[in-house]
Amino acid sequence: MVLKELNELKWIVLRARSIGKKVVMTNGCYDVIHRGHIDILRKMSEFGDVFIVALNSDSSVKKFKGEGRPINNEEDRAFVVSGIKGVDYVVIFEEDNPLKLLDELKPDFFVKGGAGIGERIRAEKEFVESYGGKMICLDLVEGYSSSDVIERLG
Repeated sequence: MVLKELNELKWIVLRARSIGKKVVMTNGCYDVIHRGHIDILRKMSEFGDVFIVALNSDSSVKKFKGEGRPINNEEDRAFVVSGIKGVDYVVIFEEDNPLKLLDELKPDFFVKGGAGIGERIRAEKEFVESYGGKMICLDLVEGYSSSDVIERLG
């Protein structure tokens, strides 16, 4: 599996940069994988050479998604995400947002799914741009969300 600890990932990123490779990162829960996730993750890998998915830990998912989430534990979610074409590495983080990871890894591109820069990711955009990185927002596949899938199943 491509699940890495932050310290190991820092060395991987450093080595990649030393040979001119571009680093792309995104973050999310990826609790119930659906078409929208796959579409965004495949598109993200087109922006660079090393593609990292920062996965919210179980405790951070529960904190902002509520009781009963995540449906799948972080180890299972990491395994599934790591199997998606284009994903090179997965790292799990505990914080409410990926700012610490962004600071440690400083990806060339930080990619999010969504029509624009909302308040929830404004700080991430500002931080990425502060060190010369670029924030990219990709359109979501309309009609797909984990919450919708869970509701249909329930």
